[in-house]
Amino acid sequence: MGEGGGVAGGCGNNFSEDMAVELGDEPHVLAVDDNLIDRKLVEKLLKNSSCKVTTAESASRALDYLGLGNETLKGTVSKVNLIITDYCMPGMTGYELLKKIKESSLLKEVPVVIMSSENIPTRISQCLEEGAKMFMLKPLKQSDVMQLKWRLIKCKD
Repeated sequence: MGEGGGVAGGCGNNFSEDMAVELGDEPHVLAVDDNLIDRKLVEKLLKNSSCKVTTAESASRALDYLGLGNETLKGTVSKVNLIITDYCMPGMTGYELLKKIKESSLLKEVPVVIMSSENIPTRISQCLEEGAKMFMLKPLKQSDVMQLKWRLIKCKD
């Protein structure tokens, strides 16, 4: 992992069939970041890579959108192919969001990518052990997003 962006994580074969993205499809990504500029940057990079993007400014908003929050109508689950979240957010961290997603029987197969501007090896290991598919250093670059999309498509085989 280099200065100003980078990627850690593996490509496992544990994606479920419903989360698989075919080459012609536009993957739907939920991007979660409390910082407006970072959120807009991630959204732009993903859209440049032909992804459909929904953004949330907090982990609790993301949980509401996913059907796991307190403000959610029972029985509603939004289908996403990937969740990319900042690690450090007020209220609930990206790590806590990751744990809640992995505890959900409906969402545990959705790949989660954690982003952070801090390169802290123990944090990276903790997130990957908890089920994150990748850990990316901010600021994200277009090449990071291309690698992310490639893994999203390739890992499901």
